[in-house]
Amino acid sequence: MKTTDFARCLSTFLGSYLPGVRNVSINTIRSYRDTFRLLLLFCVQEFSVSPQKITLDFLTDQTILLFLDWLERERCNATATRNQRLAAIHALFRYVQFEEPLLLLQCQKILGIPFKKYPKPRIQHLSPDAVKLLLRQPDTSSARGRRDLTLVSLLYDTGARVQEIVDLRVRDIRLERPPVIALSGKGRKIRHVPLMTNTTTLVATYMKESQRIGSQADAPLFVNQQGKRMTRAGIAYILNKYGKQAHQQSEIVPLRITPHVLRHTKAMHLYQAGVNIVYIRDFLGHVDISSTDIYARADTEMKRKALEKVYPEITESILPEWRQDNDLMTWLNHL
Repeated sequence: MKTTDFARCLSTFLGSYLPGVRNVSINTIRSYRDTFRLLLLFCVQEFSVSPQKITLDFLTDQTILLFLDWLERERCNATATRNQRLAAIHALFRYVQFEEPLLLLQCQKILGIPFKKYPKPRIQHLSPDAVKLLLRQPDTSSARGRRDLTLVSLLYDTGARVQEIVDLRVRDIRLERPPVIALSGKGRKIRHVPLMTNTTTLVATYMKESQRIGSQADAPLFVNQQGKRMTRAGIAYILNKYGKQAHQQSEIVPLRITPHVLRHTKAMHLYQAGVNIVYIRDFLGHVDISSTDIYARADTEMKRKALEKVYPEITESILPEWRQDNDLMTWLNHL
C-alpha cells in the first residue's frame, strides 16, 4: 500500500521531530497524538475517508474549521480544549511548511486560524483553614492513610503539578538539611523546591516504612496497591475522596478538589504572605512571569487591603442625618 504524504509527515513529526529536535516531554507527544487520533476519527465519520487515504491536500483550512466545530458540537469539548487541539494542529503544519514547500499557502491558511476567545475561569484555591481540614482526613493509623497524607502534603507544600509527583523517584528526595525535592517540569526542566519541616517528617517516615522504596534509588516514590507507580488518575481520585469527606464536615472545602487546585492554593498563599512574584514564578516552574501574574490579579482581598492603606478617609465613620439640615430641606421644598 502506498504511503500518503500526511502519514509520512505525521509519523516523522510525532516520532522524530518532537522528541529529537524539540525535546518535548512524552506527555506533550501523547496530547498531540490524541488530537490527530480525533482528527482521523472526524474524517471517517464526517467524510467517510479512511485514515490510509487522507492526504495533506485534503486537510485544508476549511476542513480544520469543521473539525474544530465538530469537537465542540459532537464531543461537547470546552473552548479551552478546542484551542488545545488547534495548537497541536498549528505545530504540525509549522513543521509541514518546511517539509512540503509547495503547500506553504495551505499551511499559512491553517496557521491563520485564530484561537477562540473565552472568559477566563476564576482561580479556585483553598483557605489555610480548608487546607488544614483536608490534611486531617487521611487515617494515619493505616499505612495507606499515611501514604495519602504524605502525598497530599507534598502536593500542597511543593505546589507541584500532578505529573511531577507521578514522576518522583526516591533519588529526587533529599532529607538532609536543607531538605529539598527535585521536580522535573515541562520541557524536562529540573527545579529544586525546599520542603517544610512537617512534610519532611512525613516523607521520611513514609520512606522508612517501605523497605522497597528505601533500597532502590530509581523506584517511584508513590506506588499503588499493586506496587506500581501511581497514575495521575489515581492521585486525582485520592485527593477528590478526601475533599468530599472534608466538604461534609465544612463547606469551606469545595465539593471537588483537583491536584491543580492545591497548586493554585500554594501559589496564592505565597503571594498573600508577601513573597515576590518572581520567586513564586521560579517556585512553580513557570517560563513566563505572565503565567504567575494570574495570582496577583485574582487576589481581591489583597487589593482591598492595599487600597485601604493608600485611599484617603474622606467621609466620617458616622454620617450626619440629612433631614436635620434646615438649609437643605428649605432648598428641596422650593424646587
